[in-house]
Amino acid sequence: MPELTAGEWADQQAGRVRDDPAGRLALMERCYYGPFGHAPQHLPFRRAARSFMRWQLRRGVLQPAFAGRPGSPWWRAVNERILRDGCESVGLSGGLSGPPSSHTAAQWLAFARRPTAQAWYRAHNGSVVAAYLEHRELAEKENEPERFFMNVILCRVLYTHALVAAPRLSLSWLRVLAPLLGDPRLGMTGIFLQLSRVLPDRYPLSDDVPYFLGQEHGFARLVDFGMIAPRLRQLYEWSAHELAAPGLLDCVRDGALTYAWRFEDRHVWDPPRSLIIPVIQRFLPARRESYPPPS
Repeated sequence: MPELTAGEWADQQAGRVRDDPAGRLALMERCYYGPFGHAPQHLPFRRAARSFMRWQLRRGVLQPAFAGRPGSPWWRAVNERILRDGCESVGLSGGLSGPPSSHTAAQWLAFARRPTAQAWYRAHNGSVVAAYLEHRELAEKENEPERFFMNVILCRVLYTHALVAAPRLSLSWLRVLAPLLGDPRLGMTGIFLQLSRVLPDRYPLSDDVPYFLGQEHGFARLVDFGMIAPRLRQLYEWSAHELAAPGLLDCVRDGALTYAWRFEDRHVWDPPRSLIIPVIQRFLPARRESYPPPS
């Protein structure tokens, strides 16, 4: 019987936990121990992945279709892509045969070989963006508040990557602080990705988007509208180039986020009335930069 390739082994591992939310979390955690159960340089990066995945478990989005309260096909698909790519890198690191089956699996292998913050974001966000683009049809079937937060999550994970890998883009003249703020091994990353203070731990969401906008945490508003919004197009252009994901450019238009979201409904991205947001925008001005087209 021929030996499994790393890609085939990864398919098996992800398939075994497809209907087991707790199993998904356990599989993700095992990946950070590497193929031989000892990878001390990789373990600190588990913090950010584990925190966000536990939030998904609490919401129930990873529950199988046959559960009493089924989860989200879109969330399940995005999560599975990250798990599968990570598993393939473990298989390749452990000696299983075959070249990486995708660009994103290759990025996870690069992280496994040299675990840095930039390499982790390139791998993790590469899988996230690939899954977003691949499963847009599933996203379209979600309700409006869920699709709204898909966009919020995407722009925040791209921004935290830029803090580490493109500090001048993300934080202007305070760029010396950016890598520290975005390092996934440190707890500071959570302040940029935290949604649990706004989103209830349930799925699907029942309230409308204006309700959640009203509940948004003050600091998150300052980040979204004071720091991310002024550099939104540049952020997506840089990310599309960095992650080799040209389809990402279709997720933003004229200052509005448009992943599974109609441009005609762009008013939800208008900044709230605030005395502080304009001050932050002047204090940390966005620079006009251009990036090569993604390949």
